[in-house]
Amino acid sequence: MKGFVIKTLINAAAIWVAAWIVSGIQLAEGKADWQHKALTVLGVAVVFGLVNWLIKPVVKLFSFPLFILTLGLITFLINALMLLLTSWASTRLQLDFHVVNFTSALVGSLIISVVAWGLHLALDDD
Repeated sequence: MKGFVIKTLINAAAIWVAAWIVSGIQLAEGKADWQHKALTVLGVAVVFGLVNWLIKPVVKLFSFPLFILTLGLITFLINALMLLLTSWASTRLQLDFHVVNFTSALVGSLIISVVAWGLHLALDDD
């Protein structure tokens, strides 16, 4: 349970950084209070974690030949698609999170990966 909470908080921080840097990722746009943004980013982090836990392994399994063919570079595209799927699911769950286009999703997923990786190293979630 402790690992799940730490990973969710790390994902929330990474998503927040990506929304801050990439103009095509909108997180609680127009809302002034930080409490609303914090709750929204935590909800999006839970959705993001569920998408990566449930759907990403299936997509990676079916795209295994592309992993070999592209030497793993297809991972960037899959991560962007998972971020777009998170945006879609968040909209359905009435969370204030939206990714405008695929380019924003690609750049955002790279930022999320780097920030989450750095925070996992710093916090040692084991």
